[in-house]
Amino acid sequence: MVSRHRFEALVADALDEIPEELARFLENVAIVVADDSPEGLLGFYEGTPLTERYDYGGLQMPDRITIFRRPLCEMTMSEEDLVEEIYVTIVHEVAHHFGIEDDTLEERGWA
Repeated sequence: MVSRHRFEALVADALDEIPEELARFLENVAIVVADDSPEGLLGFYEGTPLTERYDYGGLQMPDRITIFRRPLCEMTMSEEDLVEEIYVTIVHEVAHHFGIEDDTLEERGWA
């Protein structure tokens, strides 16, 4: 299992791989790493998808994407596999930020 520090670096690298045309819409989104997850999740999006937002006339709390280290490390056999799974997980959770549901992600191979 990679260290927390190394895992955070891999998450940062994966975020750098998100295409700019999508990344620019990730304003006010906190991306954090947690060691353990509830119910074996790999990642979790908390917030209001962009498709459901309204102008509240003020500041909004940031959305939050949590990437879970232990489940991702335990499901992979190599760091190369881990890098791929981190990227897939981030894309999946970012898609939720854009209002894309699990069934659509599954159809496209991102679930």
